Amino acid sequence: MMIDKARQKEIIRFLVVGGGCFLIEYGSLFFFTEALHIYYLYSSALAFIISVLVNYWLCVKYVFAGAGKQNRKQASLFIGSSIGGLGINQLCMWILVEKCGIYYMLAKIVAAGVVMVWNYVLKRKAVKGF
Repeated sequence: MMIDKARQKEIIRFLVVGGGCFLIEYGSLFFFTEALHIYYLYSSALAFIISVLVNYWLCVKYVFAGAGKQNRKQASLFIGSSIGGLGINQLCMWILVEKCGIYYMLAKIVAAGVVMVWNYVLKRKAVKGF
């Protein structure tokens, strides 16, 4: 299956924005956990929410060309997909850290990869519509 040039550019923009938002989330997770001594699952949720807010703005303004003004259905899907992504993130973090004994900062990388796929599919629908 061939992906047209416009979609390729969109995917590249999504990856660049996602990478930047991941750095915000990753740095926030570390700061909240290590500097502020917040439990890693709380830090993870807070960092995720901050990243989602930045990601939403960048997706609407930069990633998905022509997204324009969002209607209630699109905003609801975006919020719902973000809540789902937060749940996936937290579940991955808990399993990897508590059950598998992986350092929380490494677990975050794995969790982010899982959530990235979820985000692209659902957030594209949310900001572009059906």
